[in-house]
Amino acid sequence: MPPPDSAGSTSGESNPLLQPLGVPAYDRIRARHVAPAMEVLLAKADVALEQAVGDAVPADYDAVSHALDVPIERLSRAWSAVTHLSEVADTPALRAAYNEMLPRVTDFHTRLGSDERLYRKYRQIATAHHSDSRRRGLQHTLRDFVLGGAELQGTARQRFAQIQARAAELRQRYAENVLDATDRFSHVASRAEMAGVPDDVRDATRVDGGYRLTLHEPCYFPVMQYARERGLRERLYRAFVTRASELGPPELDNSTLMRELVALRDEEARLLGYANFAELSLVPKMAESPTRVLHFLGDLVRHARPFAERELAELRSFSSAELGLPDLQPWDVAFAAEQLKQSRHAFSGAELRAYFTEPRVLEGLFHIAQTLFEIEVSPEDAPVWHPSVRHFTVKRGGVPIGHFYLDLHSRPGKRSGAWMDDAQQRWRRPDHGALQLPVAMLVCNFAPPALQGGKLRPSLLSHDDLITLFHEFGHGLHHLLTQVDDLAVSGISGVEWDAVELPSQFMENFCWEWEVLLRLSAHVDTGAQLPRSLFDKLIAARNFHSGLRMLRQMEYALFDLRIHLQADAAERLAQIAAEVHEQVALMPAASFNRFAHSFSHIFDGAYSAGFYSYSWAEVLSADAWSAFEEAGVFDPETGRRYRQTILEVGGGRSAMDNFLAFRGREPRIDALLRHQGMV
Repeated sequence: MPPPDSAGSTSGESNPLLQPLGVPAYDRIRARHVAPAMEVLLAKADVALEQAVGDAVPADYDAVSHALDVPIERLSRAWSAVTHLSEVADTPALRAAYNEMLPRVTDFHTRLGSDERLYRKYRQIATAHHSDSRRRGLQHTLRDFVLGGAELQGTARQRFAQIQARAAELRQRYAENVLDATDRFSHVASRAEMAGVPDDVRDATRVDGGYRLTLHEPCYFPVMQYARERGLRERLYRAFVTRASELGPPELDNSTLMRELVALRDEEARLLGYANFAELSLVPKMAESPTRVLHFLGDLVRHARPFAERELAELRSFSSAELGLPDLQPWDVAFAAEQLKQSRHAFSGAELRAYFTEPRVLEGLFHIAQTLFEIEVSPEDAPVWHPSVRHFTVKRGGVPIGHFYLDLHSRPGKRSGAWMDDAQQRWRRPDHGALQLPVAMLVCNFAPPALQGGKLRPSLLSHDDLITLFHEFGHGLHHLLTQVDDLAVSGISGVEWDAVELPSQFMENFCWEWEVLLRLSAHVDTGAQLPRSLFDKLIAARNFHSGLRMLRQMEYALFDLRIHLQADAAERLAQIAAEVHEQVALMPAASFNRFAHSFSHIFDGAYSAGFYSYSWAEVLSADAWSAFEEAGVFDPETGRRYRQTILEVGGGRSAMDNFLAFRGREPRIDALLRHQGMV
């Protein structure tokens, strides 16, 4: 037999998932490596758990961490790599390998989180004296044991474990269905159908006989925004909002999965003594109770509604008089809004995009980070999962403090949307005392570089793309700049989930600053910087339809909360969606709209009964940004204070205490409403 750490080797090949330290060689990971590596690491973790709960390991933080955290962190690091690849480089073989091991990994973490012996030992450990950040981490650990079922007994304990296993399977199948439904659709449009669509989108989609359109973001959104052919917009809209529903291929229908997931979450909450899953979800969050969230969302709806009503009335009037669309439909809204914006502000997003090439934008983004947060970002070679992926090192004073991967381009087999994953956390390792540096994955879905006239042009970013990139980079800074050495509260770990978007949404504000956009811009053909006149039009249009945007966000947040709040929600998902739409939205929804079937944030992500977090954190981020407005956007002292009180502390202190340390007071909603033009 091969030695344990060479499991899965063939012809002398070592298993990249079994590297003892550091992130794996992503370019060498294959589906055949997954099961052998997980078998080895799960076996080691099981042995470690039994050792840690035994008398040989004292009730001492460092002793337990050395015995248990080291093998578990190694398991988590390897499984995180497999999960990440399943999201950005999905193949049938990798999917099968992932699904084969998912129940085993889920079972281990369920047993670990509910182990009564380990729970008792941690309660002993918590009675000793610890640093503030470690004490907070231990408080989270004890809380998570309770939420993980450690106090359940008998059949309740068994049922809790069954729920975790089944829910993990359902979430994965839901995600696969959304990915497959997105990848499966294509439509070859004619030249006439593509009238109005920007040249870079036409160049990227051109094939023999026309233009191959997909539901991937760099294609779908520009077509919906600019295509003059109404039938084409309706075709793509219908395909997009019916993804993974009963209106598509039966094998990709998420309906049954969604019902079962919601029912299982409700059952889980009741097993743990909560009235519903919303109450359970809010235990580790700032908002604390569903009632408080409902009040918060209702307050935002009241603020936004009068603005949204005026915006929709104007859009309908314009569409009827200027576009020949007296019966404005959902698939017309993005197009009509773009035409209205151009008419009112003489401003086109397509015109703006030519000024933002990917290389120039990244150079400007890294310059901001260097100026305000006193870090340097430099490219470095590293094994990657796709040729377009890049790797960077973050330094302070020439000393590395972290690394990140940048995966910016849309492609088949890659989940839609944008996100930050952590590949590795900052940690003062108990096995040898060395400092492990954090590693982040920043993922977006922008259009890749395209051939035009036989020449490869760089990827062009819309202003929305800029905002997305800055958003994810903000998450990355939160993860990478931490100065906390304890795993439980390092980086974004331990941060209340409704505050975790503060650093990401904070960074979005730079995308509206003249000095910033000037540095980010260089016209793809001429190299000219963004004209001030075009910037002024952008700013004038900043709050265009902000009321409608806020209502749409409130609709998603209220739907999420209600399906996790009401006892009979599992059998009433469509009805609840319709009720919330009637309550919040101003324009009738298409009868075939099945948005929930691809609402991955709540059915496959970490935002179940927590989608409100984006709006909650936006209050924090807008108020935090107002400190920079007061002192100067590039004021080094304000940047240093923000870094030291928010980014470096992370979960080592409560989000409210972090905010108080930065602003000197509690957050106010005023800045958000002002930024949205709702004053």
